[in-house]
Amino acid sequence: MTDENPLRDRRVRGLIGLSGAVVVAFVAIFFLEGTIRWVVLGVALLDAIVTPYILGKAVENAENEPDGFSA
Repeated sequence: MTDENPLRDRRVRGLIGLSGAVVVAFVAIFFLEGTIRWVVLGVALLDAIVTPYILGKAVENAENEPDGFSA
């Protein structure tokens, strides 16, 4: 893992996505029922897949910018 930007490490991005998905799935399993439970579990799955991808694209974009910020 790099010291300057922890999001460059793929494992960190994956854990961020997974941690959000676990929280959403916990709420779905223990507090919801019926069809809405399955919808929220689908959102949790989508969160686990899409969040690391988006964070990776953000890191790539930040590396391509000369000052590290996008306008």
